[in-house]
Amino acid sequence: MTGPPTRSTARLILRAPEPADIDRLFEIESNAEAMKYTIGSSTREQTEVHIGKYAARFAEDGYAPWTAVLLEEDRIVGWGGLNKDPDEPEWGTEVTYYFDQAYWGRGLASELARESLALAFEDLGLEHVGAFARPENAASVRVLIKNGFEQVRFVEELERHEYRISAKRWRSLCATSWRRESSVRQ
Repeated sequence: MTGPPTRSTARLILRAPEPADIDRLFEIESNAEAMKYTIGSSTREQTEVHIGKYAARFAEDGYAPWTAVLLEEDRIVGWGGLNKDPDEPEWGTEVTYYFDQAYWGRGLASELARESLALAFEDLGLEHVGAFARPENAASVRVLIKNGFEQVRFVEELERHEYRISAKRWRSLCATSWRRESSVRQ
């Protein structure tokens, strides 16, 4: 699969999905609890189609979600990144993600979201990025707020709040705490 270039965070390798990833991603997507706030897959074939549709957008958009590999375990723990929904691209560029439930609460989604925004604003020069989260999904709401997103409105048809962050706001946040945090970790 052709896709986004590999990037890394403090704990993750973010790389283009590969055919060999499908079984592990299906294992995550088929966990009803892990996917209760988003769309999961009930078959391996659905996961393969889902991942493939997002990967195919890379040729058009210049970005697509990554497979997230936990560096210390060399294990696939999730999927996500900067994307346009292949079924509804009119919603625009957004950050999306899901992680294996066993890895929740470790800040991995925040790392992935932050790297997605770096790609959007530093490399691609986008003006803004969106995201959607169900109101009851407190963990995802925290990830978005932590990464500088602001709630815009409730989208009835999606049953989710829409969040946005502008390049200007992101740069302002980067000039302060975020850059200091990453320099301390390295």
